[in-house]
Amino acid sequence: MKNLFLILLAFSLNVNAQDAKTYSFTLQDAINHALQNNYAAINATRDIESSKQKKWETTAAGLPQINATVDYQNNFELQKSLIPAEFFGGNPGEFTEVAFGTKHNMNARATLSQLIFDGSYIVALQASRTYLKFYQNAKQKTAIEIKEMVINAYGNVLLAEENIAILQKNKTVLDKTLFDTKETYKNGLIEEENVEQLQITLSTINSNLNNTKRLLDIANKMLKITLGIDINDELNLTDKLDVLSASNLNLALSKKDFNVANNVNYLIATNFQEQRQLEYKLQKSKALPTLSTNLNFGYNAFGNQFEFFSRNQRWLNYSNLGVALNVPIFSSLGRSAKTQQAKIALEQAKTQLTETEQKLKLQHASAKSEYEFSIEEFITSKTNLNLAERIEKKQQIKFTEGLSSSFDFSEAQRQLYAAQQNYLQSMVNIINKKAALEKITN
Repeated sequence: MKNLFLILLAFSLNVNAQDAKTYSFTLQDAINHALQNNYAAINATRDIESSKQKKWETTAAGLPQINATVDYQNNFELQKSLIPAEFFGGNPGEFTEVAFGTKHNMNARATLSQLIFDGSYIVALQASRTYLKFYQNAKQKTAIEIKEMVINAYGNVLLAEENIAILQKNKTVLDKTLFDTKETYKNGLIEEENVEQLQITLSTINSNLNNTKRLLDIANKMLKITLGIDINDELNLTDKLDVLSASNLNLALSKKDFNVANNVNYLIATNFQEQRQLEYKLQKSKALPTLSTNLNFGYNAFGNQFEFFSRNQRWLNYSNLGVALNVPIFSSLGRSAKTQQAKIALEQAKTQLTETEQKLKLQHASAKSEYEFSIEEFITSKTNLNLAERIEKKQQIKFTEGLSSSFDFSEAQRQLYAAQQNYLQSMVNIINKKAALEKITN
């Protein structure tokens, strides 16, 4: 039984391994893949398809409509009326009960209707185009946001990988230093405090290394979700952090003029204003008359027995043509109140558009400043890292030769480790801040 269980387990693992896919992406490959497979991108495409169908639904409302109806009525108890009895030879003043109609009635008819004029229909056609434009802009916004999300997630994975590599390197160096220090302590040449201080530093590195490995797993899964792939699939990133950061060093980008009209948020705010404009026109159009026509053609049949499908059943045809003209005359100022509400909403939309424009200009200035600062921070952190490495190296030599205390050496190590983290983070910041600036400028 135990062997059977192991065989089934191995088979299950093998099947799962076969189902898993393997991907290798550069940053640009990852962006391209996410734009097609990200869950939000897929639904944004569906929204556009839905809005196209909504546009046709609105258009079809003004086109000919044909409906067919079949009515059946079973008068199991016919309604009766009273008629003076003298009509049938009875006594004056008396009444006789008479039932009119038949027990079974059936009516089959077809109706052709056509809208001739309706001001609200014209406005609805314009609104359907605006509705479609809104979702097209929303899809563009989704694509821009997905691109930024992929860049940030891709950078976080690279950061975690570089972090692990540096921590492992530091651990290797510290393991050797600790071993040498223990040997020196055994020979009675240094105090035990020097060994203990290094052990504390090593424990911290081990803890940070384990935590960073867990963060790498989480960052990988977050990137996979952003890409729209299964979190159990294997993902390999082919770009390197230092190469990406170097390719994103472009101060010329921050010098470009910002055209707020190209920003997708401004386009969406403009679209919102257009919607309010159409809603205002719609309320005004409701004061106009509407004209429609319909053509009816049908058959009636009657009988005390249900024989409508027999050859002997008699069907009586009828047809008519109708025209309906509806002229709004007086609504106790109700339409006027709705029109004024729509006008106020339009003015609010105009104000919101102005506010959006000003906020976007502020966001651009902020993103530009942060990108320029990230470049300065990168240059500074690179210089600081070189200095920290030199200082740590000198302190290590002094510590080994007994010319420096364990406290001074540990302080130099902490300073080096902090400089390493700052340098890695500065490279990621360049990538992320450039993405944020490009998001504003589109």
